[in-house]
Amino acid sequence: MAIKNEPSLGSFGKDFQEKLVQLILDDSVFASQIHEVLDVSFFELKYLQVFVDYIFKYNTTYGCFPNRSTVETILRSELEKQTPVMQKQVRDYFARVLAGTVEDIEDEYVKDKSLDFCKKQKLKEAMLKSVGLMESSSFDEVSKIINNALKLGLDNEHGYDFMKHFEERYKLKARDPISTGWDVIDNFIQGGHGKGELGVVVAPTGAGKSMALVHLAAQAMKQGKNVVYYTLELGDTVIGRRFDSCLTGFPLKGLTLVKEEVFEKVREIPGKLIIKEYPTKSVSTETLRNHLKKLEQRDFKVDMVVVDYGDLLKPVTAQREKRNELEGIYEELRGIAAEFKCPLWTASQTNRSGLNAEVVTMESISEAFNKCFVADFIFSLSRTATHKQNNTGRIFIAKNRNGPDGIILPIFMDTSNVAIKVMEPTNETIEDINKNAAADQAKKLKEKYARHRKEQKEIKGE
Repeated sequence: MAIKNEPSLGSFGKDFQEKLVQLILDDSVFASQIHEVLDVSFFELKYLQVFVDYIFKYNTTYGCFPNRSTVETILRSELEKQTPVMQKQVRDYFARVLAGTVEDIEDEYVKDKSLDFCKKQKLKEAMLKSVGLMESSSFDEVSKIINNALKLGLDNEHGYDFMKHFEERYKLKARDPISTGWDVIDNFIQGGHGKGELGVVVAPTGAGKSMALVHLAAQAMKQGKNVVYYTLELGDTVIGRRFDSCLTGFPLKGLTLVKEEVFEKVREIPGKLIIKEYPTKSVSTETLRNHLKKLEQRDFKVDMVVVDYGDLLKPVTAQREKRNELEGIYEELRGIAAEFKCPLWTASQTNRSGLNAEVVTMESISEAFNKCFVADFIFSLSRTATHKQNNTGRIFIAKNRNGPDGIILPIFMDTSNVAIKVMEPTNETIEDINKNAAADQAKKLKEKYARHRKEQKEIKGE
């Protein structure tokens, strides 16, 4: 135990301290930041002091922080100098880190609290030192000691040096896009959805948002990509069966009858899929981020993330206005795409104006139009009652940072086996489509009225 009045992280508890050490091991940027202010003696638990001391000594010697494999090698050679009890405690802790069973506490909370604690300790040390220098040193010297202490533990990422990194501006940076499976759309977005990009499918209820997201994820799997699919509305098994149908072409209703054939086909798909179900409005983007980090720690390389769908996430910070909460959610989703260097797809519900629209535009996006600002690619999906009867519909490219937008594309969509095909664009404008739809509606009403009059005459015997 730490001596009374000696600075210690003990007040935060064992789970907090163990989580902090795991972050130091796995997050080199954070490790570099806290190394400046963290004294290993701050840990109440001796085995954590030993573990972190190995990490910091390695960084001091080689100028970088060790990864898990390197730490395993260090422990094999260095732990022999410790007592048998200490050896067991360190090894047991490292085994729990590798197994992912260290207590799951929010990363940002642990980082903020630990940095705040450590920086305050360094400031206290500087203030005590400056008291002794007040009479013998100048004000500038005392001020320098305090200012240096205040600078410790700050973010070590200084930014992009305009002159020093001149050549970086002229290196080709591959987006490494993942195809949508629709050649027509891929041609408009430079081959597909790229790393760090946010794509949004906008549609009214019942139009097939989830079907479109399953299609996009299934196409990524066919390309050998690993997909993480978060469902906040439908059950994981329901989504799983949709993938079975989409990947094999077998109808959803008859999957049970061809279960063995389905299994043989899906096992040949080169990509992997993790479906994670959460109750509606029960989790935030921070929960998704932590889950993705856990998957990466277990050697699951995340190539694409799908959130079905963003509007159903809980905001990290509650706001008075729902629109502000939604804006924040979509900004955070794009942040996840950038952090994990992969494309992220989600969907958004339209407002009432989009329910029977022939073409859904961004004006129909529910609650928060500003959601559109952070997205890289937005396409809407419109399917009226007539479209559904004929297995047709329309896609409208509403926003495209990698090419043209404002393009209307007719589609074939069979929800019985999650089959979606995109046709070549037509020359029709939104005005033309709405005008023709109004004319068709007027014609149908006229025919309906004529039939009604005829029926009335027959009843009267005229």
